[in-house]
Amino acid sequence: MSKHIALGVDIGGTGIKAAPVNLKTGKFADDRYRIPTPQPATPDAVAKTVARVIAKFSPGKHTPIGVAFPGVVQHGIVKTAANVDDSWIGTDLRAIIRDYAGHDVHVLNDADAAGYGEYKFGAAHGQNGSILMTTLGTGIGTAMIVDGTLVPNLELGHIMIDGHDAEERAAESARDRYGYDWDQWIAELQKYYSEIERLLWPDLIIVGGGISKSHHMFLPKLRLRAPIVPAELLNGAGIVGAAAAAAAADKVEKAEQKAAAKKEAKAEAKRSKKAAKAS
Repeated sequence: MSKHIALGVDIGGTGIKAAPVNLKTGKFADDRYRIPTPQPATPDAVAKTVARVIAKFSPGKHTPIGVAFPGVVQHGIVKTAANVDDSWIGTDLRAIIRDYAGHDVHVLNDADAAGYGEYKFGAAHGQNGSILMTTLGTGIGTAMIVDGTLVPNLELGHIMIDGHDAEERAAESARDRYGYDWDQWIAELQKYYSEIERLLWPDLIIVGGGISKSHHMFLPKLRLRAPIVPAELLNGAGIVGAAAAAAAADKVEKAEQKAAAKKEAKAEAKRSKKAAKAS
């Protein structure tokens, strides 16, 4: 693969999707490949499937590979699991995929991946300050990027509003659960985003999820300080964001390795000089 290509993988409850991403444009460099998520979606079963979608594109040894996971991931370890088996909790996500795929990978939460994708190549491209991505679906996924840096695992769908988890009444699924019409649901969204603005003061809010295709029905009716806009990458956001995040992490790792090697070389030179004086 070209040095301007990274591979993004998005693990979902029904499908595991992947595609190589052009890091200059944010576009897929090849057709997206999808395999149904195995059921039950245990660590070994999912990791084997992820290995298959990675192998489909034959990435090179130095190709960055990012994997988006539906749950909180801290330092590579799964802390929560949504739409996959609970046995994932406590699993080293990075290690198990590396073992099955034979490639090192960068791992992150799926909402974080979508938010980072929108920041790099979508609705927030070129935007500075605090960017908040919200994905309205069964729940509310959130991601925040501050001056280009991702703040991971921001679970803002679970803030309390009127004694309830915000996502219970403001997620897209609440429309069916409570039989809300558009105006009733918009009232719940207004409460949610007003509370978000009270806490965080974002410079831009992005709304994703399938409902964002109908953004004209509700976004213009929200009264907020920050601009609120629909996501642009839609179903590709997780793949694009995972690939971009992997490339960014790879760049940082290489810089750290270079700095460490330089530091060690200086220390070795100092030791050699000291040894020469002693002799």
